[in-house]
Amino acid sequence: MASHRKPRQRPLAGGPARATAATLALAGAATATAFEGVSQADPRPTPAQVKSEVDRLYEEAEAATERYNGAKEQADEAERALTGLREETARKTDQLNTARSALGTLAASQYRSGSLGTAVQLALASDPQQYLSQASFIARAGDRNAAGITTVRRRLDEVGKLREQAAGRLADLRSRQDELAGHKTAIEEKLTAAKNLLARLTAEERAAYEAQAPGGAGAAPAAPGPTGSTPAPPSDGSRAARAVAFAHSAIGKPYVWGSTGPGSFDCSGLTQAAWRSAGVSLPRTTYTQINAGRRVSRDQLAPGDLVFFYSGVTHVGLYIGNGQMIHAPRPGSTVRSAPIDSMPWAGASRPA
Repeated sequence: MASHRKPRQRPLAGGPARATAATLALAGAATATAFEGVSQADPRPTPAQVKSEVDRLYEEAEAATERYNGAKEQADEAERALTGLREETARKTDQLNTARSALGTLAASQYRSGSLGTAVQLALASDPQQYLSQASFIARAGDRNAAGITTVRRRLDEVGKLREQAAGRLADLRSRQDELAGHKTAIEEKLTAAKNLLARLTAEERAAYEAQAPGGAGAAPAAPGPTGSTPAPPSDGSRAARAVAFAHSAIGKPYVWGSTGPGSFDCSGLTQAAWRSAGVSLPRTTYTQINAGRRVSRDQLAPGDLVFFYSGVTHVGLYIGNGQMIHAPRPGSTVRSAPIDSMPWAGASRPA
């Protein structure tokens, strides 16, 4: 009978006090879990922190833009070379077909006459290139079609070499295109990150940032005026004067990375377009433009000189006098004038 009795429930060790403590512990754990996300949330960055980080992102985006520009220039060159090789291959192939056709006519004549000459052997060969590559073939070809055979062999060699070159150029082009895609992704990621950071500022904080951005990106375009403001373009008709006049005409046009005008520019696209309007061809990127002319020191600057900034030579403007330049600062801004001491100095060069 005792074996059928219901077991007695044992109270929690420690009695009511222990139960109360356990309940409080569970409640505390739930509360901690509920507020864990709040306690771990990132604090709102200060305007100074946002400015520092956005400036860094824009500088890195501009460096990536110049790498993109360089890769695009090389990709365009590879594409032009590939097109030229393909056109040349087509011409050489036509010449080869003409030579083989002439040889085939001669072979048919030999066949009808019962003479199985070298032309017929070549025409009937399953692999003409292999047949022609036999070292003793031309020596054996003493009949009157030896010249035609030599022509076919030369045309085959020419076409083969051109096709090899075209294949190499195609591989180079694809490599450059992959490089372009990588730089484009890097640029867009950095610009998106900068945009998201700026969105965390109030309207007043955003305006303050724009006014203090490197290169005067947020300042209104200045009009020609007395010393200390944007000087008027030189009127001496020189190449430098024409380049400066072009830069003045571009003031107010938007910055677009990778653009060389006429409706928008990036920094090196603007300087390239300005000097192109003066009849001078500059390379595409900041780090090649700085070596395109004669280096000049800061105290020797003259209107039209290219002025470069940052340790990686990732930004360029066109000097216009009075310590001022015209440049395309960064995405979201427009072409404008700014003091050359508004960014870290890297050097200057004179294209003309």
